[in-house]
Amino acid sequence: MSAAFHEPTTIAEAVAILATEPDVCCLAGGQSLVAALNTRSFAAPTLVSLQRIEELRGLRRGADGSVTVGAMTTHRDVARADCFQAGQEIVPQAAAHIAHPAVRTMGTIGGSICHADPAADYPGVLAACGATVTLVNARGQRELAASDFFVDFLTTAVEPDEMVTAITFPPMPEGTRGIYEKFCRSEGDFATVSVALILGMHDGRCAFARVALGGCGPTPVRAPEAETRLIGSRLDDDDISSASNLLCSRAAPQSDVRGSAEYRLMLVPRLLVRALDRARRRP
Repeated sequence: MSAAFHEPTTIAEAVAILATEPDVCCLAGGQSLVAALNTRSFAAPTLVSLQRIEELRGLRRGADGSVTVGAMTTHRDVARADCFQAGQEIVPQAAAHIAHPAVRTMGTIGGSICHADPAADYPGVLAACGATVTLVNARGQRELAASDFFVDFLTTAVEPDEMVTAITFPPMPEGTRGIYEKFCRSEGDFATVSVALILGMHDGRCAFARVALGGCGPTPVRAPEAETRLIGSRLDDDDISSASNLLCSRAAPQSDVRGSAEYRLMLVPRLLVRALDRARRRP
């Protein structure tokens, strides 16, 4: 049976379809969904393409320094954006690491986070930034923190009649630096492990730290106690080692073709050191 196909031009039209059609699925950039449809590993009787909804595209910087990104904004446009400041710069860094130019031209931030692969580049960045995700259905709108949005492997908190319309990144303290460090088997692959770091230094000591791991569990891994261990320290070897151990204690990596669970845990402290070194070297 062929799927029904809708091309709404407004968010209101799209959520009306989601509210009335059974077994419906939104189609964003299609980089994951179309591949699944082609291999018949996924089937949806009704597809709702979001390509013609212009209100889902673009980036805007708020008066408070936050940056809101429309769900249909492509990875290429995120990577090229100049509206991210201080620690928010981690967002375009991560976008530039996604796959290859052809994928970045078509793939969208909303589609990527809804796919919710923990080895993808955005989930850990959203977690480190404390981003919020805006979801809309025919009854209204709600905001979810990234920590509540990602529920499990390839699973989010999006309800069947909802769609993601935007992601908002809050302002980061002045002087912070955002660093995205990714280890993968080959250029453009999903991460074996990734580290999303936002760091602030003052008088030689860490004044602000946010860290999230990708590829080390079914959802992004945060360890507030590791960040607390870094804050106030001079980021000596013992400080970093302690923070790494705390991060690893929260991780629950699985073995797969990209590496064993043990290998992933071995990578965590090494990538954290790289990220911290890069953050401290940046002017």
